[in-house]
Amino acid sequence: MHGRPRKAPKPEEEAASVAKAQKLHALQTQFFSFHHNKIYTKEAVELSAKLLEINPESYTAWNYRKLAVEHYLSQPDCNPDWIKSFLDDELRVVENALRQNFKSYGAWHHRKWVISKGHSSIDNELRLLDKFQKADSRNFHAWNYRRFVAESMKRSEQDELKYTEDMIYKNFSNYSAWHNRSVLLSALFEKKAEGFLSKEKVLPEEYEFIHQAIFTDPDDQSGWFYHLWLLDQTVTTDSPLLASSWPGHGYDVFLVEDRCYNGSAFSPFTALHSDSGSFPIVLYFNQPVGGVSSSTVTVECGFNKNEDLLWKPLSASNSQTARVWVAHLKIPSSDLLSTVEVSVGHSKGIISTRGFEYSHPSMFSFKVHVQPMERDFSQVSVAESISLREENFKIYGSQSEESIINSFNQLSIKNGHESTASNWRSEALAKEIECFRELLSLMDCKIGKLTLARLLMAYDVMSYPFANKLVHSEEVLELCSDLMKLDPTHYQYYKDEHSMVLLQKVTSSKESLLQHCFQYKDSVSSAICGPICLRLNNLSLSRMGAFEKLLWVQMLDLSHNELQSIEGLEAMQLLSCLSLRNNKLRSLTALEPLRKLKLLRVLDISYNQIGDHSIDTTRYLCSSPLSHSVGSESNKDETVTSDVALIDNWEAFYIFKDFNLNQLEIVGNTIADEKFKSVLVKIMPKLKQLDGKLLG
Repeated sequence: MHGRPRKAPKPEEEAASVAKAQKLHALQTQFFSFHHNKIYTKEAVELSAKLLEINPESYTAWNYRKLAVEHYLSQPDCNPDWIKSFLDDELRVVENALRQNFKSYGAWHHRKWVISKGHSSIDNELRLLDKFQKADSRNFHAWNYRRFVAESMKRSEQDELKYTEDMIYKNFSNYSAWHNRSVLLSALFEKKAEGFLSKEKVLPEEYEFIHQAIFTDPDDQSGWFYHLWLLDQTVTTDSPLLASSWPGHGYDVFLVEDRCYNGSAFSPFTALHSDSGSFPIVLYFNQPVGGVSSSTVTVECGFNKNEDLLWKPLSASNSQTARVWVAHLKIPSSDLLSTVEVSVGHSKGIISTRGFEYSHPSMFSFKVHVQPMERDFSQVSVAESISLREENFKIYGSQSEESIINSFNQLSIKNGHESTASNWRSEALAKEIECFRELLSLMDCKIGKLTLARLLMAYDVMSYPFANKLVHSEEVLELCSDLMKLDPTHYQYYKDEHSMVLLQKVTSSKESLLQHCFQYKDSVSSAICGPICLRLNNLSLSRMGAFEKLLWVQMLDLSHNELQSIEGLEAMQLLSCLSLRNNKLRSLTALEPLRKLKLLRVLDISYNQIGDHSIDTTRYLCSSPLSHSVGSESNKDETVTSDVALIDNWEAFYIFKDFNLNQLEIVGNTIADEKFKSVLVKIMPKLKQLDGKLLG
């Protein structure tokens, strides 16, 4: 364990171990007899103490002693002095057990339970903790118990903070002390205690403190973990902010209801084809929030009532908190030109998962044009097919550059307070960048490179949108590439970070984004409205991000990447065409974010690895271990319960049942045999084309 090789026991050690096991077995046999018969005599309780002294990890024995304590405390003739003496004896039993194993969960929990009875003196607890922390200063059980004792004694966080400082100076490699320091500072920041009203003064001092540990021993990880916590405290604002929205402020949204857009009347970046009778309003926050409703978000327009709007969180975990929230405005059947005003947070109720109120109200407005346009059927084949292949695209003309620039500029929400609030944060990050450049000039350090990459990216994001581009993105990408070579064990983590930085770079400016915008050759297809495709193919992406800048996208090409997950894609509510061709998706459950994309009509997941992995393949063939949740969600659909093929492919049913696809490509996956395709047709009766073949 922990890198220490096992040694074969000596004969005398093996004999002692056998004798101990026999004694333990005899004690356990007698103990279980007492326990099952609810015998709490003095003899029985003492026997449990002997058992715990040999094996402090016997949870059943600790629970038995709790029952015994409750039994004696319920006796009518016990007085306060007797109770105190009785519980003090119980604490001595715990102490004896801890001497055998001072990392015993059961023993520490039992001691906390006894102290919580309120009859024992707590003054001795800190002295006891000092003994155990001298034996092992990093024992997180003891530190956890110390937090309980300090709270019970009403000992101030400032005093405990000083204690952690003393322990750290004794040993810089004290993970638990650094962790306790982060817990204490978080509590002081939340209480806005004197001297801790603002992070602006405290965090720079903490950075100086942690530098002593990191520069003393750069190979020790404990200080680096604390530095990562400090970085998070620096870049994360307490109050949540609205980062972007769709439609953006000042947008002119053209809605084409069950008609075809001919590409000449309006910008393809703000034209939306909807056959569902509604269109989405998307709010993208900088951190997960809850409480978004018609009470906290007001939508004023001439064709919908605010109270009728239902705001839903877009979260993979189906929780009531999310970064992305969506509501759908119903489209009137007649021609319309109307202004929509959206006010966010003017009434209290939007709260982050960390408990902070949304305190910076925002407002944006846009115009909605509902203008039915006649479709030229002579230009459209009976069986329309959308193919996001190379030969079907041409570079989006420079004459149309203004439309994407305007769309890009209008997407972000301008928060006026950001500039002044970020000044001290940017200065702190700049000092850290200088510090770690110096460290790396002295030595080659993996975790130093990773920290510098994090600092550079955080600095750029903090400065953006005040800077025209992410000035350090190339350096960060190079650092990630170096780390992939230096530390192959964590290759995938660095690869994911590389992908995120690359996407931030691509979406950081209108000029870089325009290089990835292409025009689809067939501008009269009824399956799409705005024939502009964002092509992020062949970028070696392993993870998606920068969604706040991509809310406008209706056609997206992610083919020929290395994606194993598409988590977060649910934010792109306008997606109608999506290519995930030639990636590394390994299961159908990887497609779950797509269930929330109600406008998706064309999907290409061909040539992935769906069905390759033995575990995933087994899951396709066997009954669902989550069938109770799937059944409740589908309300025990009779079609499923009566169709053996669908029961055997419960995962496919769960993923695809809410899709409204016209076209699906699934060829090139292990699972995509004829039997499975027939199941897909049953699940999606509106599907018109499967793997290039028309369906009857």
